[in-house]
Amino acid sequence: MIISDSACVTGIYITPVATDLPTAVAEVTAVRETGLEGDRYFLRRGTWSHWPGGGRQVTLIEAEVVEALQQTMVITAAQLRRNILTRGVKLNDLVGVDFGVGEVVMRGVRRCEPCAHLEKLTVSGIALALNDRGGLRADILCGGMIRPGDKLKLIEATGRSV
Repeated sequence: MIISDSACVTGIYITPVATDLPTAVAEVTAVRETGLEGDRYFLRRGTWSHWPGGGRQVTLIEAEVVEALQQTMVITAAQLRRNILTRGVKLNDLVGVDFGVGEVVMRGVRRCEPCAHLEKLTVSGIALALNDRGGLRADILCGGMIRPGDKLKLIEATGRSV
């Protein structure tokens, strides 16, 4: 199962400045085809904001991956620079899939593979440690509020949640 029945948001992180450490927030407004209000990509200030292609509106990472990394290195979820921390979902499987995050509908665009920029801003070895589990880049199809505790769900082609 791609998304477990208990799949949910466990944290939300945004920053208006590309190189600043993202800050945890209690809620965020997801704006259709734009991003998370107040975040660097919403403001078009992100490092990769002006590159072509989709998947620059929101990033997600699994809490289970963060916890595994913390067994071997000192790193926080915020330092990984992803916007939404999830639990109970295999994000790699959501590429090309529409899914709900609370009242928001997103489409998984591509994996969020780690890069040299992330390693420069965090700890040596993070890019290798995140290989094939760096999270998901997604676009926002239908906006709304996102809060910790919000459930994740698959969306059928008809637009109904499964």
